[in-house]
Amino acid sequence: MDFAEYLQCDASALAQHVARGDVTPAELLRLALDRNAVVHGRINAVCRLLEPQAGAQLAGPLAGPLAGVPFLIKDGVQDYAGVPTSFGSRSMRNYVPTEHAAVVRRYLDAGLVVFGKTNLPEFALKGVTDSRLYGRSSNPWDLARTPGGSSGGAAAAVAAGIVPMAAGNDGGGSIRIPAACCGLFGLRPSRGRVSSGPAIGEVWFGASSEGVLSRSVRDSALALDILQGAEAGDPFVIAPPAASYVELMRRDPGKLRIGFSTTSPIGTPVHSEAVAAVRRAVGLLRGLGHEVEEAAPDIDGQALAQSFLHIYLGQVPAMVARGRALGARAGDVELMSRLLLTLGSAVSGARLTAQLAKWNDFGRGLARFHARYDMLLTPTLAGPPLKHGEGDPPQGEQFVLDLLQRSGVLGLLARLGLLEGTVNRIARDSLRFVPFTQLANLTGTPAMSVPLYWTTDGLPLGVQFVGRFGAENQLLQLAHQLEGVAPWFDKLAPMAREGSTKSAVATA
Repeated sequence: MDFAEYLQCDASALAQHVARGDVTPAELLRLALDRNAVVHGRINAVCRLLEPQAGAQLAGPLAGPLAGVPFLIKDGVQDYAGVPTSFGSRSMRNYVPTEHAAVVRRYLDAGLVVFGKTNLPEFALKGVTDSRLYGRSSNPWDLARTPGGSSGGAAAAVAAGIVPMAAGNDGGGSIRIPAACCGLFGLRPSRGRVSSGPAIGEVWFGASSEGVLSRSVRDSALALDILQGAEAGDPFVIAPPAASYVELMRRDPGKLRIGFSTTSPIGTPVHSEAVAAVRRAVGLLRGLGHEVEEAAPDIDGQALAQSFLHIYLGQVPAMVARGRALGARAGDVELMSRLLLTLGSAVSGARLTAQLAKWNDFGRGLARFHARYDMLLTPTLAGPPLKHGEGDPPQGEQFVLDLLQRSGVLGLLARLGLLEGTVNRIARDSLRFVPFTQLANLTGTPAMSVPLYWTTDGLPLGVQFVGRFGAENQLLQLAHQLEGVAPWFDKLAPMAREGSTKSAVATA
């Protein structure tokens, strides 16, 4: 198998080729490693190679539904025993887990050959991937732009052809945002569908879920079959699917009722291309026989944004404390994280509890919407993928904030309660490019980004569907339908096309 043939296969097809003896796992691993070597200097997707570990896998028997397929995990939450999990931060470089995360064990048990970890922003906090530890990742569709975040390295790796599928996680859109930026399919499962154990009970108070970024819906369905189900000691267990997701995906969802909105829930601008992406999806849905009308949940978007920011204000101080216990110094943490540390350290337990309690209001509001509609359709992003640095505060503002933080003035103002307006502005500004994705995280519902639209500049721009709690099967069924009428597998990034003389969907 050469790279052109490799690129024509999704993970499911590669596994079938291995099972038939058409190609060996070692040959597939070499293709993936060679491809990474070719593109690494341009996209910086893989931050740590695990060649010895992959070699050890190849030395033993490989079994499972994806046996022999090369795979990448994210350098946050997805612990690999004996290998540092940095969370994209210098402060966590010395954290070396002693056992695999449940998701990593399940990937390995499925026969996937894990040969590296992917890049992410510090503590997985941003919708771009630009950590000071590993450097910036770039989008294979346009190297001047971000691949999104926080699973940006994973998305860039898939879009560049290194692997057909890679692991991500999603605490505020971190699977869906990079999927939308890179022309991929990305499904965030319901809260509790996939275990975060054993080192963690619930990531980000339960807002984060584990999943993959892929080029085909069937790969994401198969990955969910591999991952779903609780581990001993998990906080709660949700009802399992009626059948495998691969089987459920192929079933007709029937006539769905879908509400759509292109209005930012926080009142910020939405680019005309993002509106056009939704309008195209509406046309496709109506062509499939679904009922679609303009409607949105009755939820206070500004309040939701503030509640979402309080995840950071609760989690960042705890992460920084973990780093300090490992020997990290103050300078090992980036400016944004230090600002959130200062603000979060001034938030009382009562205030944080009140903000977490609001998640119930958002969940009830979305449930009322879902009593009338099967799904909510929105843009995934408020506009095309950002150019590098486009969403950063001006250098002058960064200098002033750094000075205030280092001098202790910012902390004093926070303790005096004089930064309420600043917190609100941070919530608004930090989400203005990605205001649509956090709803699913705080309500615990499944959501997906589907690559149905490319801008006039040739950039991918996905649309988001939010489903009822536990209804991943319905989302996958609709995605499978859309994949049939508006296929995207053969829409390759320019970087991927460089190495391929063929461009066609492959099924083994």
